[in-house]
Amino acid sequence: MEYIISVLLILMIAGSIYTLHASDLLSAIVSYGIVGFGLVIIFLFLKAPDLAIVQIVVEIITLIIMIAVIRNSSKEDLQEGATIKLEGVRYVNLHQLIYISGATLLGIGLVYYFILSTAGLDAFGVHEMRMSQVYVEQGAELTGSANLVTGILFDFRGYDTLGEATILISAVVGILTILRIKGRK
Repeated sequence: MEYIISVLLILMIAGSIYTLHASDLLSAIVSYGIVGFGLVIIFLFLKAPDLAIVQIVVEIITLIIMIAVIRNSSKEDLQEGATIKLEGVRYVNLHQLIYISGATLLGIGLVYYFILSTAGLDAFGVHEMRMSQVYVEQGAELTGSANLVTGILFDFRGYDTLGEATILISAVVGILTILRIKGRK
């Protein structure tokens, strides 16, 4: 599992670097999406489906908003055709072919890792009480909190809360990065 997570982290770092140096906004958004969806798969491998659900919702909403903003603001990059006409002869646009091939391969890879990571989860509807049973029975005593929910959130699940805050901060940083690229043009 560490090998797969390492590969995903390398992919996410490459996506982050490409986001910073992308020449057009749509490419920057797609590479930013690689980072977010890679994080979803890592959360699933680490058996944290709640964080994966939060991440996937934030990622999808962020991507939809950013793509909608770009489609409404600049259509120059999106108007590149599938073929190029040079001296009366039509040629296949190699950039488009490379982008589509790369996106397809990346999508297939992400779907493969998603299926691989969800195979290790419990079946849907099966409720395992290995951790929550201790929370319910001894939570108030172990945390010393008057409110059991607060005690669980900030004591037992402090890293989860930190992870969720990290997701929200990374989404904000990603949006600011995209807006910075647009402002640089």
